[in-house]
Amino acid sequence: MTSENHGTIKADSALVMSPTGSTSQAAPFSPSTSKPIQELPDELIQAGWSKCWSKRENRPYYFNRFTNQSLWEMPVLGQHDVISDPLGLNAAPASGEAISDAGLGNGQRKRHPSEDASQAGPNSFKRPKVEIPVTPTTPTVPISPSTPGVKPWVNATDDKQGQAGVPAPAPYRPSVVYWDLDIQTNAVIRERAPANHLPPHPEIELQRAQLTTKLRQHYHELCSQREGIEPPRESFNRWLLERKVVDKGLDPLLPSECDPVISPSMFREIMNDIPIRLSRIKYKEEARKLLFKYAEAAKKMIDSRNATPDSRKVVKWNVEDTMNWLRRDHSASKEDYMDRLEHLRKQCGPHVTAVAKDSVEGICSKIYHISAEYVRRIRQAHLTLLKECNISVDSTESTEVQNRLVYCYPVRLSIQSPPQPRVELHFENDIACLRYKGEMVKVNRGHFNKLELLYRYSCIDDPRFEKFLSRVWCLIKRYQVMFGSGVNEGSGLQGALPVPVFEALNKKFGVTFECFASPLNCYFKQFCSAFPDIDGFFGSRGPFLSFSPASGSFEANPPFCEELMDAMVTRFEDLLERSSEPLSFIIFVPEWRDPPTPALTRMESSRFRRHQMTVPAFEHEYRSGSQHICKREEMYYKAIHGTAVIFLQNNAGFAKWEPTTERIQELLGAYKVSGRSLPSPGPSSTSTADKDSKPVQERSAKSQDNSSPVDKTAPDTTNI
Repeated sequence: MTSENHGTIKADSALVMSPTGSTSQAAPFSPSTSKPIQELPDELIQAGWSKCWSKRENRPYYFNRFTNQSLWEMPVLGQHDVISDPLGLNAAPASGEAISDAGLGNGQRKRHPSEDASQAGPNSFKRPKVEIPVTPTTPTVPISPSTPGVKPWVNATDDKQGQAGVPAPAPYRPSVVYWDLDIQTNAVIRERAPANHLPPHPEIELQRAQLTTKLRQHYHELCSQREGIEPPRESFNRWLLERKVVDKGLDPLLPSECDPVISPSMFREIMNDIPIRLSRIKYKEEARKLLFKYAEAAKKMIDSRNATPDSRKVVKWNVEDTMNWLRRDHSASKEDYMDRLEHLRKQCGPHVTAVAKDSVEGICSKIYHISAEYVRRIRQAHLTLLKECNISVDSTESTEVQNRLVYCYPVRLSIQSPPQPRVELHFENDIACLRYKGEMVKVNRGHFNKLELLYRYSCIDDPRFEKFLSRVWCLIKRYQVMFGSGVNEGSGLQGALPVPVFEALNKKFGVTFECFASPLNCYFKQFCSAFPDIDGFFGSRGPFLSFSPASGSFEANPPFCEELMDAMVTRFEDLLERSSEPLSFIIFVPEWRDPPTPALTRMESSRFRRHQMTVPAFEHEYRSGSQHICKREEMYYKAIHGTAVIFLQNNAGFAKWEPTTERIQELLGAYKVSGRSLPSPGPSSTSTADKDSKPVQERSAKSQDNSSPVDKTAPDTTNI
């Protein structure tokens, strides 16, 4: 039947999927002598079934666009998943006994060999069996209080054995996979109570997105009106990251309870662009123009602000001296101009900073207070929505938590999730498009399938996947808003390590967990991320700064925000100090040396440091933070700075995952660019204009065995 021309009830590009299952259907294509074709139930349409007409047999048949199955009789929706169980070994017969083709009767037969499935609810996504790692001394399942003693993500019928069938054609599979979700965790934590975050809802997420976009516009206007500059690139995104380090507010994205109110990150980045932004210079003429512009801008700022007489005198004298030098010396080189610019900045910079300080602090304070007001509005709207659904936030019962060690498990919410509205899904080539109230988010088909798998492994409150599409929409919308709307904006802050590096980390150092990731860019199915309220449904263990592992091997590639990296180091040392079990952190941070960042300096002097090496700039790569939507050729980009790789381990962790020479060499080999043509340096992730404006010189790879004073020869042998 593969050569038949068949018409479907609805074109592929118009497929609509929603939790409610409602859809509109057009008349099928059929010959003039065709019989009337009845509409399919909504649950079958959601599962990808459509009714078609066979020109050869002159009769209708049923075709599944997801699995390529074709049946003469109306299919029965069940729990048999041809993706995870192509032979149907775990499928349960519909009536408790095996059904064969001979028993169909009345001329019923299949167009393609496939296994009948058991009856289930309207669920367009099936759930495979999930295996859990087992050790003699640790509970085999991270037990959640809401589902004591049972595997929360496994259907009851998964353990039943059904009749084996012939493998069905495989559904869509990406040509390149950037993750390995089969790796089980070795991270052990103490059992924790469900979190009290408000459950996500598209209506609230849409309001949050609108207000965050409005806050970005306020920031742009304040910088332009008060200082006459464009907002520093990525500064708003880094402000969100830096504020969340100290924020005690209740919104997952916007800050509302921070001390201090003035953000050091935002203040520093705006100051670095005053009086003008200093960009990278390639040619002599550009350097000459930049020097001239800086001198003019500094003089104009001093004249227009309330500066002291001494400040006016110093700035004016240095500006006049620079102008005279520019007029009389026309044979200067690019280096001469840059040296003169550096001298002018040192002389005028402190005076310019003094007159701009109050204004810049006003910008930071204004943005923070507007954010706090927006958080209040969002919170009120969210509570009102839950109240309309008869869901009480205050009367949530506290769950008893046992003081025991378990394998880490995703964040669970203590507040019941409200009914979810309709979210439409259709595919445009390899792009999945989800629409809610006219707001569309996009993700490539490979990452859409990844989100489905993560949801299967992690979500326990939606066995029929009725809330899957709305939660995917909320997830993508949240990260879209956090990234910003600029070209490549935010993607540098969400960059990931190349796949070969993850493979080497897992193979040689037992790494199974990412400390800073998201459902969109994670390699393992266990990770920490920024938004536990929505990411938890897709495997997140919550923010790393509130994550407390007792043992395990971890990879940390944090967003390049100085305050966040500094807080990360504090967390590492606290965890390593408290635990006597094997604990290892392999950290990847930019090698910023002019000046060095506090986080890098602290790790280099830490007593838990076992090894350190540097991967040179322009000789290694990162995966784009927008990998879920970018083109294949834009997936990787060169790093414009060196990357420092530091091993922090306690005694037991060092004994178990020692960074030996052989292991280090394999890790460095995995970091080599595999001959592909990479784009020019990718999205800048530096946090200051100084780091942005200074070229990074290429260095040869260097690896140091920087042993710490900690005794390496006496590992603690206590087991969990």
